[in-house]
Amino acid sequence: MDSVADNLARAAKVKLMIFDVDGVLTDGSLHFGPDGEMMKTFNVYDGLGIKLLQESGVQTAIISARRSAITARRAQDLGITHVHQGGHDKLTPFRELLALTGLTEEQCGYIGDDVIDAPILRRVGFAVSVPGGRPEVQGLAHHVTQAGGGRGAVREICEFLLRAQDNYARVMAPFLE
Repeated sequence: MDSVADNLARAAKVKLMIFDVDGVLTDGSLHFGPDGEMMKTFNVYDGLGIKLLQESGVQTAIISARRSAITARRAQDLGITHVHQGGHDKLTPFRELLALTGLTEEQCGYIGDDVIDAPILRRVGFAVSVPGGRPEVQGLAHHVTQAGGGRGAVREICEFLLRAQDNYARVMAPFLE
């Protein structure tokens, strides 16, 4: 992990923040109903953090190995237009995002928790993991959140980016004035 000053400098450059889902936007648990339907639990604080980040001008994306209608619905609710699901090769959709947005790897942040996230974490300008992330993944991260996946980690990192880019006060003003 890097120093706080290094992480703030890295976060200040982020123009696209990419989120893994299971273990990051959720706690990693999968619940199945009696008819086999899959259910996941998302944190509302994380959702507002993503909306605030978008308000500041940072683009958002999801790259998830698991294909899920629930994830697509959550992304739609949050206004996340770049959603890539299905497949353990996360590097290909990452490269497609770079081509689509015209951004560089250094201008991207990524938060993940498992080894399939490693290829992206090694490339982005701001690599983040969660406390429950695999040790190999935490070792690649510039920053590890204090909050766990599905428990506010995304909100924490969104606010970190907002502060690093001097946008926190502006996006919070409508709520706190």
